Amino acid sequence: MADECSSIDRGRLRTGQWRKLRGLLLMLLEADGFYARKFRAAGLQPSSVNGVEDFIQKMPFTEKQELLADRLEHPPFGTHLTQPLTAYTRFCQTSGTSSGQPVAWLDTPESWEAMLACWRRVYEAADLVKGQDRIYFAFSFGPFLGFWTAYEAANGHYLTLPSGGLSSQARLEMMARYGATVLCCTPTYALRLGELIGPGSGVSLESLAVKKVIVAGEPGGSIPEVRSRIEALWNARVYDHHGMTEVGPVSYEATETPGRLTVIEEAYLAEVVDPETGVEVEDGQQGELVLTTLVRTAGPLLRYRTGDWVKKVMHAGRLTLEGGVLGRVDDMVVLRGVNIYPSAIEAVVRQFSDVEEFMVEQRKVDAMDEIELLIEVPGNVSKSLLKQIESKLRDTFSMRIPVRLAEPGSLPRHEFKAKRWRKV
Repeated sequence: MADECSSIDRGRLRTGQWRKLRGLLLMLLEADGFYARKFRAAGLQPSSVNGVEDFIQKMPFTEKQELLADRLEHPPFGTHLTQPLTAYTRFCQTSGTSSGQPVAWLDTPESWEAMLACWRRVYEAADLVKGQDRIYFAFSFGPFLGFWTAYEAANGHYLTLPSGGLSSQARLEMMARYGATVLCCTPTYALRLGELIGPGSGVSLESLAVKKVIVAGEPGGSIPEVRSRIEALWNARVYDHHGMTEVGPVSYEATETPGRLTVIEEAYLAEVVDPETGVEVEDGQQGELVLTTLVRTAGPLLRYRTGDWVKKVMHAGRLTLEGGVLGRVDDMVVLRGVNIYPSAIEAVVRQFSDVEEFMVEQRKVDAMDEIELLIEVPGNVSKSLLKQIESKLRDTFSMRIPVRLAEPGSLPRHEFKAKRWRKV
């Protein structure tokens, strides 16, 4: 996009955010549901809030557990909706919570279209050309928000190629046959598909027209080792994006700023806070991303603690997340005083191209947490590879992390969000 890296007027942006936020607060008060009760509990009068900064000072965070409790008390959709139930036409649900229960979310046509506009920012920032690019959607169309919004946002602007429940082999053949120029999927699946390209599948890299790979759903797209491997497999440029079922499409990666996600602040009031104090961190520091939805107003969230761990970097007047989403606050494991995120383990593993799949097992040993890395490699790969990976892990984390070979084909393959960390 021509203007994505140009400076913007933060004051003008804040004014626009406040205009949307003020109307939203009054709408929530009138709806007399989840947030009206939250206002009363906090002693907050929406009419007394005098701007964005005042809102941040007075409005308490919204925690995921609060929303889950509201759903249990008022099943199945809770009480945070702002419109009569008859106004809602779109349904989606999360892939599951820590308790294992998926959570449903509803949207009106207006709120749904607001999210599609955000997804179009992703395509525009990746310099896709309307009427020319052909986007291949390599995923099954389940109840999850991200892929539906990605697909529908592209309709009417680009040639869209859905693949539904096709096999990986059939998807590669379809991409070659119809000249797909853009692949849209998770980072894990981009790797899996890319590794099939070649004589074994009958689909050569030369027969594919893919020049851009847009990934979402996992941190991998902004992990340098993962994105470089995807780019090598496809001979294409990777563009990362992130969003959440609860809030919608949040950020995009522009061609001019690789490895950095720009928050769509016209649609979200975003904060990056210290999770312990709740105070905004300084530019260049890491913290938890907190979001207030400004355009998805049919089921809004105010100061929602996303659990995403990010690095705040202001660039040309915009909030960007350097390195994308670095991990989840609740995914961090402390081992012998060292903070470790799953994405940091993946960054090491992906430096070894012979590793086909991996899994981290976490267990208690003498009341202490320990982890072990399981890897799958081709049968003719020397076992000395294990020592090389162990050495790299020790250099990276200053501790010994054992590495063990798994039986070929024993570790799960993923099309959607990969789960490569399990407690045993």
